[in-house]
Amino acid sequence: MICRVAEQAKAARNVARVIVATDDQRIVSAVAAAGFEAVITRSDHVSGTDRLAEITASLEDVEIIVNVQGDEPLISPETIERAIATLAANETTGIVTTWEPIDDAPDILNPAVVKIALNEAGRALYFSRAPIPWPREAVLEFGSIEMALRSDPGLLSSFRKHTGLYVYRREVLLQFASWPQSELERQESLEQLRALEHGVEILAIEASTRSIGVDTNEDLERVRQIVSSSEFRVQV
Repeated sequence: MICRVAEQAKAARNVARVIVATDDQRIVSAVAAAGFEAVITRSDHVSGTDRLAEITASLEDVEIIVNVQGDEPLISPETIERAIATLAANETTGIVTTWEPIDDAPDILNPAVVKIALNEAGRALYFSRAPIPWPREAVLEFGSIEMALRSDPGLLSSFRKHTGLYVYRREVLLQFASWPQSELERQESLEQLRALEHGVEILAIEASTRSIGVDTNEDLERVRQIVSSSEFRVQV
């Protein structure tokens, strides 16, 4: 799975170098055998972003760092390209991330599916494992969010799924790693909340294609079916 993520990242035309950062020698061996670069990091990082910052500190000749999480084997190279271009074009933005529409009502209630709330300009206001924004009037009308989603399928358009891709300015990433974990970050187990709480502007764009973050065995089986079918192609 991690090698497929590396393939997708390498296929992005504005990515100059792909590094797999890990604290597990087994991953290093598998990645190296597939022809990709891997670097061992410390094992005490509290988040993937902190792990990324350790590697970034030694990369002095770069300005933009892309974090593609290893559980996103279907991530589109075009999505990566557009996220990088968006950060480069917006000087006040510290981080760019991506989102996708949600088509299935159970995903709204699934804590493994992270939801994102945006303002009209596409700036991230909050990330949560809970349903956000909360459809108050519909819940009052139908008695519960489950009944509201079942009775009014149009509610799905109010929700966006966060995709496991971040693009950082180097200085923002290094500063992020110097901040302690925030309380919201610990409660939600979402490191991007640390950046929001410190006033970092996070811009979110719609992903070019749908992806599946592999958080459960069910997710893994869905991805295996897609990869083994004609639906999946590494874009070059």
